[in-house]
Amino acid sequence: MIEVIDLTKRFDLSRKQKKSLIQAEKKVSENAVDGINFSCQPGRIFTLLGPNGAGKTTTLRMIATMLRPTKGTIRVAGFDTVKESESVRAHIGFLTGTTGLYGRLTPREIIRYYGQLHGLSLKEIEERQKIYFDLLGIWDFADKRIEKLSTGMKQKVSIVRTIVHNPPVVVFDEPTTGLDVITSRNIMDLIRSCKKEGKTVIFSTHIMGEVSLLADDLAIIHEGKLCYNGHFDDFKRAHSGVSLEDAFINTVNGEVVK
Repeated sequence: MIEVIDLTKRFDLSRKQKKSLIQAEKKVSENAVDGINFSCQPGRIFTLLGPNGAGKTTTLRMIATMLRPTKGTIRVAGFDTVKESESVRAHIGFLTGTTGLYGRLTPREIIRYYGQLHGLSLKEIEERQKIYFDLLGIWDFADKRIEKLSTGMKQKVSIVRTIVHNPPVVVFDEPTTGLDVITSRNIMDLIRSCKKEGKTVIFSTHIMGEVSLLADDLAIIHEGKLCYNGHFDDFKRAHSGVSLEDAFINTVNGEVVK
């Protein structure tokens, strides 16, 4: 489970950003995330939808302990992300659109390395590696250096790295950006499998089609604030007769949905 309570993240503005502001509106900081609240339940896919720059990635990085909140509380699997960050990292998998893999290692070496970091035995690593290498079709390039692989291949390896330790909470931050249709579908299938296993899943995107395919619960974020937070089916019923794209635009433009 993930609980986000009154979460705010403020960033100091650069000198260039300050100069670009009108004199009367000058300020030294900006809230990327501004007092948001939501919870994600096990066995459901919580989708965070918003345009680029809305605050999605900042929110997920705070959940994953990569950023420290300016204000508010986050609990992941019962652990406070600030006071118990190591325990949070042991219970979470975090996947982004940027792989950040070691170029000189092979997929097989990468997965062994991260499995051992999480305290898995070699037998456990091999068992889980087989499951996900089979699922994602990684065996054909399992012993090639990462630096020689395509973007899609690297993303597949990142997926296995994210879940090799079987975390109860999984965070996907726009993981399909720039990927081909087949790799994107692999990721969608993996997210569904995490749900079936009873994991807590949070998934951020700006792609409407992905929301329709995956969302159980939906939060819409715009300029750091939540415009909607509830069941996806309720959102669709409230906007019956219009497309999901129009419903999204109406919501960020100020339409109140209850």
